[in-house]
Amino acid sequence: MNQSLLVLAALVVVPVLILMALRINAALVFLSLCLGDVLVQFVSTDASSILPAMGMHVSMQTVKLILLGIPVLLTAIFMIRSVKGARLMINVLPALGVGLVGAFLIIPELPPHLAASIVDSSQWQKIKNAQDMIVGASALLSLLVLWLQRPKSGEEGKHAKKHAHA
Repeated sequence: MNQSLLVLAALVVVPVLILMALRINAALVFLSLCLGDVLVQFVSTDASSILPAMGMHVSMQTVKLILLGIPVLLTAIFMIRSVKGARLMINVLPALGVGLVGAFLIIPELPPHLAASIVDSSQWQKIKNAQDMIVGASALLSLLVLWLQRPKSGEEGKHAKKHAHA
């Protein structure tokens, strides 16, 4: 297996493994990834022009990767062990969305020779052809998972009464 396929596999599989092993709510991480992309689109140019004034000289690609990654990293840290019981099996679907959509967003910001070798691979072309379906399904699945996590009616009141008597 060549280097580009290893990088592609790592970009997709490693987030899934981390999210599942640490029982992190992948739906929230997916939405944080989307927020990171919004930050890249609207803040990266200003951030890259401000950083040199602060004595920090980083490339635009680095600024974009940082802006993309900060919401994801912070959400992952705050959400460790937030998925309990049988919900862990459902969590794998948005986790896979995080890996795939993350790859779509990260690969263009990789060093040009590495990005080109990944983009030229037949495996990437298969994934890229399904990009619209992957992004749409990942977004819908993440929302469904969040909606399913809503407390059942009466649960909130039980907790409030329980803590009020304590």
